[in-house]
Amino acid sequence: MIGAILGAILIGISLGVFGSGGSILTVPVLLYLADMPGNMAIASSLLIVAFISLFGGFIAARKKIVSWRHVWLFGVPGMLGAYLGAWAGSAIDPRIQLLVFVILMAVAAFMMWRKPAIQSDTPKEIKLARIMFDGLVVGAVTGFVGVGGGFLIVPALVLLGGVPMFLAIGTSLMIIALKSFVGFAKYFTALSEQGYSFDWTTIAIVTIAGIVGSFAGAWISARLPRDKLQKGFAIFLIIMAVVVLTQSVL
Repeated sequence: MIGAILGAILIGISLGVFGSGGSILTVPVLLYLADMPGNMAIASSLLIVAFISLFGGFIAARKKIVSWRHVWLFGVPGMLGAYLGAWAGSAIDPRIQLLVFVILMAVAAFMMWRKPAIQSDTPKEIKLARIMFDGLVVGAVTGFVGVGGGFLIVPALVLLGGVPMFLAIGTSLMIIALKSFVGFAKYFTALSEQGYSFDWTTIAIVTIAGIVGSFAGAWISARLPRDKLQKGFAIFLIIMAVVVLTQSVL
């Protein structure tokens, strides 16, 4: 359990430093440090990610750096996508889910390694159909593999939704919370019917540790060079992707 707590703190630190990416570590933490089977790790990850993101989203909302219009434009299709993704995920071999998860980790690592290209704080034209479609697709990914998808949501909000960068991270946290709760609800129903029982104690401990870690991440972000931290995290994601692939997929 100590390992799971330390892993959860690392999740929170990553979210505090980068505003995204940390939730992709939740599944490996539950798989290898909390000894959960693949389908339960993915399902439980959604609830943990939902609470950590909601906490961060509330802080952003109090600072008035959330665009509620975009929360619903992206979040409602995202909730539908998360439900469909969770429905599909609960009906197939968990190894297939974990293979998709490995691919997603590699994509996240690539996006975090390269220098961010989205820096504008100037509002742009909203591409309504595209942002709703992206919300549906990212929601489906969230439900299927149990990740928040912040590294996909933030660029979509800025480039398609016309959201200034200073609003995008807080907005993405609220969107992640909405669709993660919906995805977990579907998994809970499906897996409970299959006779699985959730480890609520572990879920609660990892959630609290993740929230504590997010404060540490914010402190670190203000003192260390973000670019180097981001590249280091990208390398770590690749290592974890190889571990998941060799230990749980092949």
